[in-house]
Amino acid sequence: MTPAGRLLQPLARSLSALATPALALAALALGATLPSSAEAKESNAAQEALAEFNGKQVLPQAIENRFFLKANRFEVAPTFGYVPNNSFVDNPVGGVHLAYHFSEQVAVEGAFLYAPFLGNAGVKNLTKTLLDIAYQGDPNTTFQQPLDSLQGGAAFSLRYAPVYGKINLIGEGVINFDVYGTAGLGLLLIRKDVAVVSEDYKSGVEGADPVSLISADPAAAPALNLGVGLNFFLSQSISLKLDARTLAYIGKEADYGNIDPQTGQPEALDTELQSQFVTTAGVSIFVPKMKSRAFNF
Repeated sequence: MTPAGRLLQPLARSLSALATPALALAALALGATLPSSAEAKESNAAQEALAEFNGKQVLPQAIENRFFLKANRFEVAPTFGYVPNNSFVDNPVGGVHLAYHFSEQVAVEGAFLYAPFLGNAGVKNLTKTLLDIAYQGDPNTTFQQPLDSLQGGAAFSLRYAPVYGKINLIGEGVINFDVYGTAGLGLLLIRKDVAVVSEDYKSGVEGADPVSLISADPAAAPALNLGVGLNFFLSQSISLKLDARTLAYIGKEADYGNIDPQTGQPEALDTELQSQFVTTAGVSIFVPKMKSRAFNF
């Protein structure tokens, strides 16, 4: 052994003696800090559950205590209303809405409508004025005023009610309501009556009605139904219903009795998009009876 080796040998033994206790302490500390296999699995499961709760939780609805429940119930609603977008003839409407509610939001419905014909009593003043202007301008006029109106129809729709709310009336009571939309298809019967100047009016009979009606066979037309409505729940079986829907269909354009100057025949009529806008109000009855609630708020 070299002189340098003899000098370093005591130092090496000293370092070896110091390293053994240090390694033992490090191993003991590592064993205390590292979790066992079971503890690691449990920690991972807890972290996964927490992440799933934070990321996939279903938020509660804003209003949980519904006074009125519709799920798995039938709805029958007799309604009465009017077609306000007909400028030439009054067009009252009666009917019934039938629906089945799969949940509080989703339902299927059928709406069946009938519109009675009022004859001359339903002709509006605008129609009389237009006929009078045409006659005064030309006593031999062929002008006629179309009075296309809804006679009846049926519409089958999907109903979706995304909004449920409550109104507090001056602190004296709470009215529950919902707002819904409808979309579907239907079939309409459209009356094709026209109004012309009456012969009595032409003859100058005093007080004669200027309008004479000529009726035609109603035309059937497939229709697209789009609408909105509100239910105001008066009790747990009855609600006040307000409903408005447009029934759009393809039909022939208005026939004003114009004559083609080249052929001497009535002008050919093109097709166009038309609509009947139906507004109704009624009372909905829900069956079967739901379990009574103690409060309406």
